[in-house]
Amino acid sequence: MKDNFNNTQYVAITNKESNWQILKDVSSNFISSLSSNMFTYGLGLMLLDQTGLAISFGIGMIITPIVGLLFLIPVGNLTDRYPHKKILTYSIAARFIALIIFAFTIDRFHYLYKLIPVIIFLSINAISLNFSNTSYSASVRELVNKNKIQKLSSLTQGAASLSAILSPAIGVALYSTVGFEIFIYIEIFAALSTFIILQTMHFHYGQPLNKSVEGASFKNFKVGLQYIKHRKLIKVILIVALVINFIFTALNLGIPYVIKNQLHLGNAPVGYLQSGVAIGTLAGSLLMLLVPEKKWFVPKLILPLLSFGVEFILLGVIFLNSLNSMQLIIWGTVIMVLIGLSVASLNITIQVRLQKTVPTYLLGRVMALLTTANTSVMPLGTLFYTFLFQVNFKGGYLFVINGIVMLAYTTLLLTKLFDAIRSERVTSKNKNYSA
Repeated sequence: MKDNFNNTQYVAITNKESNWQILKDVSSNFISSLSSNMFTYGLGLMLLDQTGLAISFGIGMIITPIVGLLFLIPVGNLTDRYPHKKILTYSIAARFIALIIFAFTIDRFHYLYKLIPVIIFLSINAISLNFSNTSYSASVRELVNKNKIQKLSSLTQGAASLSAILSPAIGVALYSTVGFEIFIYIEIFAALSTFIILQTMHFHYGQPLNKSVEGASFKNFKVGLQYIKHRKLIKVILIVALVINFIFTALNLGIPYVIKNQLHLGNAPVGYLQSGVAIGTLAGSLLMLLVPEKKWFVPKLILPLLSFGVEFILLGVIFLNSLNSMQLIIWGTVIMVLIGLSVASLNITIQVRLQKTVPTYLLGRVMALLTTANTSVMPLGTLFYTFLFQVNFKGGYLFVINGIVMLAYTTLLLTKLFDAIRSERVTSKNKNYSA
């Protein structure tokens, strides 16, 4: 069966089977997200203790985009050429082996030298996750029918958000009592569990594999670029996302550093604020289950974009008001919940739109392009904000400035965004993009 938008192909999958696939996928996502969040949190705390560098929580934000750029073409082409289940199987297996090697080598290095095994592992991990995430994004229509796509996206993000709520508290407790090594063993167990669940899932391949991507790699990859060029809405969203992702590195990097090193309030407020954004994302994911997918597309897209700037300004004001630990936890968590709500609404709206409109034979290349483009600015953002924090630039003022820039930038692009939405409604319905 084909949708009337860009020859998008769907496979006949029953609601019952779709629901079972959703259950397996959400379970796997919860396990992997919980362990991964705990691992990242424990790794950041360990590196901060060992090195004292503000970049301790941002190394992954540098490595992941660089790996994405280096592997952009092969990831997109291979995802559209080979069965997605096979790619997911190999990528999880590679990550499992890398974790075992990391477990045996990490204690052989101390202080700044800890960065050597960490960077090597994070590079291998980024390659594996790049293949996994792109293959998963391209395989959604092979797992559920089109009526269940928003439900799958909402519940998957909800599972990731629930794990993010639990992971900081568990991570702090484990790190304080056992140490960093326990996080590696939890990750190994999680990788094995997700591998087993994956083998029980049924991928419905609705058309022959796209063998045309064999050979001239860049020529075939350009098909994805040409497709995005004809989708004005995707182009505008991408332009906005580049600035938002750059500024968001200040959030991921800055909150732990400002609270611990500038406000000297310890680890507890960091955990609460990071849990706050996860609570908001969970609430937003559940809310999106109740919102009809075909209604209110414009508000679901515009309102979160505008709210990010306001929320950053409010967060900066809180950091500047010399609050005690409890006051910071209460007000900071409230704002982080609002940020989480905005993130969930925006992410699910865009994901569902892409999953339901991009042709199946192009999903791998399009998703690889969008993911890499969105994360490509993160190394620059991480280095930029690391420098500002290392020279002791006051975090509160930095968040206020970021919020003003984000709000002004988004407002200036609203006209182009509305034009793109109108264009999306009347064009591209019958276009073919041969691979």
